[in-house]
Amino acid sequence: MISVEKKPGHYLGTEINEKWWRRCMRDGLFARGNGEYWFENSCLFFRRHLTNEPIVISLSHVLDIKVGKWHSGKWAGGAPVVKIIWKKSAGRLSSGFIFSRDAAETELLVQEIRSLIQTDQGKRRA
Repeated sequence: MISVEKKPGHYLGTEINEKWWRRCMRDGLFARGNGEYWFENSCLFFRRHLTNEPIVISLSHVLDIKVGKWHSGKWAGGAPVVKIIWKKSAGRLSSGFIFSRDAAETELLVQEIRSLIQTDQGKRRA
């Protein structure tokens, strides 16, 4: 189960409509960097080092999750990149994160996030 424990990670940026050359420039989504992530209240939080406000993605807004090797024009050096596809007023966004350099650990986290999304969607339908 995903906990609220903060763990180190890397944010690679947010694309608009999954186009690597169209990066989102607002709401603190432009700057890349190392930081920490955690899950709380059905949301993913990622706070870059030297910033006060975290990026917040509500799992109820997540449309899909993909795993690749690069995002927003940045190659991850072989580390698996988790691409969270979500909707916001700006449209369809894709935010890229490195949560772990280990592929098996990343896949386990992705499965847990998918499970949380399905649980959240089931609660909203009931």
